[in-house]
Amino acid sequence: MRQFQQFLAVAETMSFRRAAEHLNMAQPPLTATIRQMEAELGVRLFERTNRINSLTAAGEVLRDEAQRTIDQAERAVALTRRAGTGRLVRCASVLSLAL
Repeated sequence: MRQFQQFLAVAETMSFRRAAEHLNMAQPPLTATIRQMEAELGVRLFERTNRINSLTAAGEVLRDEAQRTIDQAERAVALTRRAGTGRLVRCASVLSLAL
C-alpha cells in the first residue's frame, strides 16, 4: 500500500522532490522505491530525462489501478470500523427460483 501511495504522489506531482516533501520523507528513498517497483514490474513507469516528463502507458495503468486499490482499502477500513461499532447492518438477499 505504501508503495502505491508513494507512486501516486510522484505521478500527481511529476516530481520526486515535491512528492517526497508531500510524503514527509527524503527524496533518495522515494526514488529508490520507484526504481524498485520498475525493476519488479519489468517496465518503466515514467518517461524521464533529468526530470520526470510524463507517465508511460504502464505508469498510467498503475496510476489508475493503484488509486482504485487505495480507495477500496480505505472503504474496507471504514466499513470494518462501522461494523465494529454496530453502525453497519448487512442484509443478505436470497434468490429463490421456482422449479
